[in-house]
Amino acid sequence: MLQAPQRSALTGPALVRLLARLAEADVAESRQSLADRLSQWLGWTDAIALSSALDGKPPSVAGGARAFGRAEEEECTRVRRSLVSAIASDSVLAGSRRRGPSPSSARMSAPRVAVDTQADYAVFRQRYLALQHSMETAIGTLRGRLRALLATQAPSLARLAVVDAVMERALGERERSLLGAVPGLLGGHFERLREGEKRRLAEAEAAAEVAADGDPTRQQSAEVGAGAAAMQLEAALAHVKASTAATRLARSTDGGNAAVPLASEAWLDVFRKDMQSVLLAELEVRFQPVEGLLAALRAC
Repeated sequence: MLQAPQRSALTGPALVRLLARLAEADVAESRQSLADRLSQWLGWTDAIALSSALDGKPPSVAGGARAFGRAEEEECTRVRRSLVSAIASDSVLAGSRRRGPSPSSARMSAPRVAVDTQADYAVFRQRYLALQHSMETAIGTLRGRLRALLATQAPSLARLAVVDAVMERALGERERSLLGAVPGLLGGHFERLREGEKRRLAEAEAAAEVAADGDPTRQQSAEVGAGAAAMQLEAALAHVKASTAATRLARSTDGGNAAVPLASEAWLDVFRKDMQSVLLAELEVRFQPVEGLLAALRAC
């Protein structure tokens, strides 16, 4: 018996693993070394600048040196918490989890099947891009402050500040291009979840139709029509049609009848949670240079 091939476990940042799972993609591990991959991202001018920063004469230490202390640590913590809070409390990503609809309001939402299953991803894409911009701006400012402090500590740390500045300029465009593709990957995940909800609603409607066909009232009406005399056939058929219409009307207006499928926002809540997870994973990736600069300052 043939078995489906097992996907190999993917290593690397949580962002890469999470996107691979949501995109349902089998991503192969790169066989290139980090140096080889970086060489493909650096232009010749960037390579010259990086070589000069690494091998050239150590830059002179800037004047006005001050010790690294709690103020910088607290500022880094504040920026991270602020960005995490912005992601967690975003109104678009909160959805029905914040609203908490009551059962009665859920029944009232039944006519909104088309609206719920045709939610517009453009709204989520816009929010993702806005939060990306907030991360890039806040972390870029923080990174610059830490570099300025490094430049006042020692020649080796001043060199590190120059290297970090070169790397930020050299890789910034590539980073924006790669992270800018994330909303597109999430868009595919959004569509798959929405199509799954449409299938669920179609199956629920089909089950409701099957249950309606087995209704005793309709069966009794059909038996009466089948046993009527030929001369009364037209009247019997009219009676059956009227009875069927009345039965369907009563069923549609009965608030306790569970046969009518209700539109659910569960799929949207799943997507909102996944989008928040991706944003938080991206935040961790973006914060890595800051963590490296902090580690250097702590060690000085």
